[in-house]
Amino acid sequence: MKHQDNLNSIFTRIIFHGEEEAFKKLFFDFFGPLCMFANRYIEDKDTCEDVVQDVFFQIWAHRKRLNIQQSARNYLITSVRNACIDYLRINQVKFQHIQAADINESIINEHTISEETLSVLAVSELKEQLDKSLAKLPAAVCQAFELNRFEDLTYNEIAAQMNVSVKTVEAYISRALKLLRIELKDFLPFISLFLYTSP
Repeated sequence: MKHQDNLNSIFTRIIFHGEEEAFKKLFFDFFGPLCMFANRYIEDKDTCEDVVQDVFFQIWAHRKRLNIQQSARNYLITSVRNACIDYLRINQVKFQHIQAADINESIINEHTISEETLSVLAVSELKEQLDKSLAKLPAAVCQAFELNRFEDLTYNEIAAQMNVSVKTVEAYISRALKLLRIELKDFLPFISLFLYTSP
C-alpha cells in the first residue's frame, strides 16, 4: 500500500536523518485522527490532545533510539493506546471504559488502520469509489493530490514538478480533500488517517 510505505519512509527520515519537516508532516497528518482514536479511551477531548501531543514529543525526543518492529501506522496506534492506558492508570480511572475501548479497538484495526485487515469487498469498494471521486477532479487537482498522498511529495516539490506556485498546490489539495470527504463519507472510518491536510 503506497501511503503505508510513504508513512514508513517518513519515520525513516525522522529516525535516521532527524528531519524536522518529516516530523511536521507526521504530526499534521495524524494528530487529528489519533486524537479521535484516543477519545475511545479518554472522554475529555483536551486530555486526548495532550496525550497525543506527548506521544509525538516522545517520538521526536527519542527518535535516535526508536526501533519499530511493526508498520509505522500500527506503531502510532499502539503508542497512543498505551499512552491512554497509562493516563487512566495514573489517574486511577476504573477500567470498564478500557474494556469497552478494547472491543472497539478490533473495529479500529479492521476499518481504519490496516488495509490488509479489511475485507476484500470493502477494499474493492473503497478503491472503486476513490477512483471515481478522483476522476471528478480537474486533472491538475488530481495530479497534485496523488503526488502528495501517494508519492509523498511535499507541496514545494509538487509546485516545482507542476510548474505552479505552492499556494496553487495548497488550493489543489484543499479542493481535492473537500470533495473526497463528501464523496467518501461512507468510508471515513476506513480512511480517517488519510484524508487530513498535509503541511
